[in-house]
Amino acid sequence: MFTVLTRQPCEQAGLKALYRTPTIIALVVLLVSIVVLVSITVIQIHKQEVLPPGLKYGIVLDAGSSRTTVYVYQWPAEKENNTGVVSQTFKCSVKGSGISSYGNNPQDVPKAFEDCMQKVKGQVPFHLHGSTPIHLGATAGMRLLRLQNETAANEVLESIQSYFKSQPFDFRGAQIISGQEEGVYGWITANYLMGNFLEKNLWHMWVHPHGVETTGALDLGGASTQISFVAGEKVDLNTSDIMQVSLYGYVYTLYTHSFQCYGRNEAEKKFLAMLLQNSPTKNHLTNPCYPRDYSINFTMGHVFDSLCTVDQRPESYNPSDIITFEGTGDPSLCKEKVASLFDFKACHDQETCSFDGVYQPKIKGPFVAFAGFYYTASALNLSGSFSLDTFNSSTWNFCSQNWSQLPLLLPKFDEVYARSYCFSANYIYHLFVNGYKFTEETWPQIHFEKEVGNSSIAWSLGYMLSLTNQIPAESPLIRLPIEPPVFVGTLAFFTAAALLCLAFLAYLCSASRKKRHSEHAFDHAVDSD
Repeated sequence: MFTVLTRQPCEQAGLKALYRTPTIIALVVLLVSIVVLVSITVIQIHKQEVLPPGLKYGIVLDAGSSRTTVYVYQWPAEKENNTGVVSQTFKCSVKGSGISSYGNNPQDVPKAFEDCMQKVKGQVPFHLHGSTPIHLGATAGMRLLRLQNETAANEVLESIQSYFKSQPFDFRGAQIISGQEEGVYGWITANYLMGNFLEKNLWHMWVHPHGVETTGALDLGGASTQISFVAGEKVDLNTSDIMQVSLYGYVYTLYTHSFQCYGRNEAEKKFLAMLLQNSPTKNHLTNPCYPRDYSINFTMGHVFDSLCTVDQRPESYNPSDIITFEGTGDPSLCKEKVASLFDFKACHDQETCSFDGVYQPKIKGPFVAFAGFYYTASALNLSGSFSLDTFNSSTWNFCSQNWSQLPLLLPKFDEVYARSYCFSANYIYHLFVNGYKFTEETWPQIHFEKEVGNSSIAWSLGYMLSLTNQIPAESPLIRLPIEPPVFVGTLAFFTAAALLCLAFLAYLCSASRKKRHSEHAFDHAVDSD
């Protein structure tokens, strides 16, 4: 008797259902895991928010010959083409005269800074005090003091360094900058503020403006004056007045020269000394540049204690002797006398020479005249650009006034400045026209400005811009849409789930193959029987 072994249909259907359900579940879990993994990865990469690393601050003290001014600057910490996009946020004028006047009592210098420094502490966030650099740059006043008495100049700087080391900021030193540096930094400031280096495009990104020419800079301080502009192709590269300046990825060939002793205050002392030399009387003189009905007494020391006038001292020099200067308000004679301050003959009619035999390539393009130049033009009720005739007529009218009329003409009356504006105006005329070679055609290209926007035109901003080249940029902060621990945990979980599903499906596939193989073998055996 033979027993026939066959599989019942219900048994086969039960086994198929048993295998189909886990397979469907595993496939669904695998698909969901893959979708989740792809989704969170795409979101994490493409939806991240890049945050700037915040702001940095810098403090510069402009220690000029007549006063010290404190500037606070800020810029984005990530910088722009290795130079910070710097803006002025605060300005404070230190009470009293310049630091060079403390040569005999250097220990008193810190007292003058205290009021401004207290205000500065409130301008810089407290948590950034320790990382905020502070620099002091001294200009022509200290350059003269160093030449006259190097020990006194060093003692003044040491007193300043001792004071700032006790402050909460990152003090980087007090130094006397050269006249050339002062000129270059002034040029950088003027062009930066006028947008000649950077501008924002439609996407609010900083870019280099296309086809924009730079602006020359004319700076007048108390002890020196500077001229700086981009030189043309035909320049004498062997002179020390030509230098390369790199900013925002561009290189500029710049001519810059600083004239020591030609600042407003020192030039006027030279003028008074010249009047004394040419006067038959040595204690009562007339000054054609002082207003009519004005007189003032100076000591010999006031005029001749400067290094700029030491060669003009009379033989019988006594610093305590009194000299009386009486104003005559003579515009024509004032203009004639002031011309004698400059040695124009030393140039021998050369076009590439300003005065005193100093090389200067031909001027070109627009210029901005700031500091003392602006204040003198403002006293003449002028600003911005205007013709040479307008300047000359305004100078003539001002110099023709008597002393009692000046308080009515000047918006801010200060005797020290008011008595000297006529001299300053004629000084500017000879410096610009006979020295720098501005003509009736090119004079309107000079713009007399004090500031651009809310930032003063001063060498200190250019100094800060230059210094930011040396400050390392911070990396930008990245805010991710999913916190890293959550992202990593989710990634690990769904990756593990996907791998388990793949392993389970591989097992089912293998088991299904073995089952089919055994069924095939069984059926073959039955058929054989």
